[in-house]
Amino acid sequence: MKLTRRTFLRTSVAASGSLLAGRLLFGDLETLRAAPRGVPGAVEEWVPTACWIGKQDCGMLARRIDGRVVKLVGHPGHPRNRGTLCPKGAAQIMALYDPNRVKTPLIRTNEKGVPGRWRQATWEEALTLVAQKMREVRAKEPSLLVWQKGRSKAKAFYDEAFVKATGATRLHHGAFCSDAGYRAGEYTVGISGVLHPDFRHCRYLLAWGYNLTNAGGNQLCWITWPQQLIQARERGMKVVAVDPRLRGTAHFADEWLPIRPGTDLALALALCHELIALGAVDREYLARYTNAPFLVQEDGFFLRREGKEQVWDLRAGGPRPHDAGDASPALEGTFVADGKRVKPAFQVLKEHLARYTPEWASEVCGVPTEQIRRVARELAENARIGSTVVVDGVRIPYRPVAIMAYHVSQQELGFQAVRAMLLVVMLLGAVGAVGGQRLDVGPWKVHENFEKLEHVEIKDPPYNVWLKDSKFFPINSNNSSIVAKVMQDPQKYGVKQIPEMVIVHMSNPLVAFASTPDLEEAYRKFKFVVVIDPWLSRTADLFADVVLPASTLEKYEGPLAATDQYVDAVALRVPVMEPLFQSRGEIEIYLDLCEKAGVLYGKDGYLDHLNEALKLKEPYRLPVDRKPTVREIFDRWAKSEGIAEGVAYFEKHGVKIKGAVPATKFYGYATDPPFGGVRHRLYGEALLRYRLEMRERGVPEIYWRDYTPLPTWRKPTMEGSPPEYDLYLVSFKRIEHKQSRSSQVPLLAELARQAYVEINPRTARAKGIRDGEQVWVESHNAVTGETRRVRAVARYRESIRPDTVAMPHHFGGVARHPWADGQGPSPNSLFFTGEGYVANTADQSFHVKVRVYK
Repeated sequence: MKLTRRTFLRTSVAASGSLLAGRLLFGDLETLRAAPRGVPGAVEEWVPTACWIGKQDCGMLARRIDGRVVKLVGHPGHPRNRGTLCPKGAAQIMALYDPNRVKTPLIRTNEKGVPGRWRQATWEEALTLVAQKMREVRAKEPSLLVWQKGRSKAKAFYDEAFVKATGATRLHHGAFCSDAGYRAGEYTVGISGVLHPDFRHCRYLLAWGYNLTNAGGNQLCWITWPQQLIQARERGMKVVAVDPRLRGTAHFADEWLPIRPGTDLALALALCHELIALGAVDREYLARYTNAPFLVQEDGFFLRREGKEQVWDLRAGGPRPHDAGDASPALEGTFVADGKRVKPAFQVLKEHLARYTPEWASEVCGVPTEQIRRVARELAENARIGSTVVVDGVRIPYRPVAIMAYHVSQQELGFQAVRAMLLVVMLLGAVGAVGGQRLDVGPWKVHENFEKLEHVEIKDPPYNVWLKDSKFFPINSNNSSIVAKVMQDPQKYGVKQIPEMVIVHMSNPLVAFASTPDLEEAYRKFKFVVVIDPWLSRTADLFADVVLPASTLEKYEGPLAATDQYVDAVALRVPVMEPLFQSRGEIEIYLDLCEKAGVLYGKDGYLDHLNEALKLKEPYRLPVDRKPTVREIFDRWAKSEGIAEGVAYFEKHGVKIKGAVPATKFYGYATDPPFGGVRHRLYGEALLRYRLEMRERGVPEIYWRDYTPLPTWRKPTMEGSPPEYDLYLVSFKRIEHKQSRSSQVPLLAELARQAYVEINPRTARAKGIRDGEQVWVESHNAVTGETRRVRAVARYRESIRPDTVAMPHHFGGVARHPWADGQGPSPNSLFFTGEGYVANTADQSFHVKVRVYK
């Protein structure tokens, strides 16, 4: 065999990585202690921990000499990154030692809404002040205290125990990420996630907005999915990229469908149309595991007898309960039952799709008709309907086609667009099949929202600040930008009281969330703002009353999922060294804050809720009458999980490998019962019910129009902007940065320092714009007429549609920090929120029409 440089390097790295992984996973970490050469008396240690700055908590080893970290490398025994790190992982050593971190608690001394002036405070003074304000607000109404989620890497401690103990209103951040897709997945097939493939067996992948080389895809980040994709490509998997901007997928894709922004729903509907026309339908899956055979009446609701949905039994020649074991349900046809005309839901879908031809979709999406037809044919051919394969001794349907989609769900039609993508793979029977469609990186488990979203009780006002169970958004992803609109006009939305105090947990809403002007107006209305962050974020600088300095890598945090979808594992972040300056880990901050606020001890206190959130078993449950150390809490958790060494195991090894995920937990078809015993919702009857009730309650059409039982195309609201706003603006991620909390890190800023707007050269030249020239980007709200503009550098990009421009979302003066100065704007200040610019699930859209000019 010819030994190439690549083969040699891969073999060498694998060999050395395996050796180190073996020592970490099965040996004692103490064996990695040594005296550095040439440094007499110095002690070198390798401390296993988890990446702090990125999304997926990759395993890391910190090289420490005499108690100080000098280097960070990938943990070779961690399933997610297997010894590698992205730029953020390696560069966070500069975040650790950054002299521009907040070093002590700070208390504002000037008015809010302008850059802050501060005085240093002790932890005792700062926590006492925050606790006093919490007591005052909670005495009026606990929900007037808001906890704004950001980088929450210990959900049990923050999202659950703290929120429950205080009664605070929890605001999420998923409505800016991918939650429209999550809601679609939960409602349609019962799995909480968006879309990704079974890479080990997939043969054909639609990379739908999959930012391969800069983001990663559904749930995980940049390392795990690309590793699996490359392995799949080496096995022959074909990749078709669907994106208005080619991104870094180009090198790994066989074909590019340059879709017009906001038209993903139309393309998915056309693919469904073609699959049915081709006869590429897995009828057994549809009949047995979905509501496709349920009989639909002319009013759109299911035919029921004694409360049970009926199917048309071809053997009996009449309706029977859907769960009658010996029934042979029809998928097509028109019948009469109980004096009413009825059709199976699949027949209704078939008729619904008749108008959505490839020719029609080509006009809407800007993708050639033949490309749409070819992709549909290739999906049909590669799905291999009817085939099976044995995995772990279990025979399972084999449908090696899937979609990777994530942030693409954040558009006005996002919920229904992902529903339509799911219909594509449902028609092929690929959901939960070998090589087919997955949604969660964990085991196949039905989420509680599968039932909750089917039975939402729309309530009368007053509503809470994020409009839970409201007539505006019956299905609601909790959007902080919508909260900002509500706080400006609570009466319009039926809200009686707006919050008075907010604790911002590792988030930077004024830069990271959409519609910056609305968020600024909302933060002016908070009477007291607390920010927990290592840096003086823009949100803190303008509006915080108190800033509490959080540690970076110098803390315990978790538990952290460590699965790559095939290997089940759990990890902890353990401190790589003592906290720098006067920073503290967030868990320590919450323990002290709860104690001072009077919610730490006793029944329904923080410790009591922590026992439940961590699922601690006796004898490891926390006493609720004394304050534990953070290390003690994790020691009890680890022992409760059956790890005899307790937290010491993670201090030595970093990650606990539980083993390979068996086929009976991995594939929906192979679970007992299949798919967790639920029927997937091809037809969304509850959506029709919500639509009618919203109309009856007098809600404007803009709220209820997308609550349709089958995904239905309409023009996005942004198309109503005047013709001079001739370009679509989309945002994108760069691998050098994480959201709006890393562009101030020097090593990352050196790699990607400045905001810019990508524009097709043909478009730019027609407007007299040169590459590298400063331009204005001006957005328009098609509902209100409002305009906003920012100035950025134009960059020519051949691989973007001529009618589309794009901006990275990481900049915008993220913090008061010398490396953040002059980096240029965030597109989030150009995006709008509210009517026409959120999905029917209150999820934020990151599409808007703009004009670009000198």
